[in-house]
Amino acid sequence: VQLQASGGGLVQAGGSLRLSCAASGRAFSRYAIGWFRQAPGKERDFVAVITAAGGSTAYANSVKGRFTISRDNAKNTVLLQMNSLQPEDTAVYYCAVGRIPTMSTSRYDYWGQGTEVTVSS
Repeated sequence: VQLQASGGGLVQAGGSLRLSCAASGRAFSRYAIGWFRQAPGKERDFVAVITAAGGSTAYANSVKGRFTISRDNAKNTVLLQMNSLQPEDTAVYYCAVGRIPTMSTSRYDYWGQGTEVTVSS
């Protein structure tokens, strides 16, 4: 499975962005998809995850109520809608494929190249 993340950019605080993760491969619908982010000088942190069928989701406390993850298995795409963005959301955002939905980066098998999000105050 190969992943391509897109949709990042520069936005003012309070604004919104929608990230997209496009996947190749017919097995996409068998995998959980996670979004993670890494700010400069920091570790890569969990943001959100969605199960293979899309029936369950989970979020980091820092984004709960502001971000929404969704997927369209027919289009091999996962979206991350980000609302009420704050400067602390500034990071490179990565999508990843895993066999189980987990917050642990080590449990993901394939990673996209990342898309940069910058939120100005």
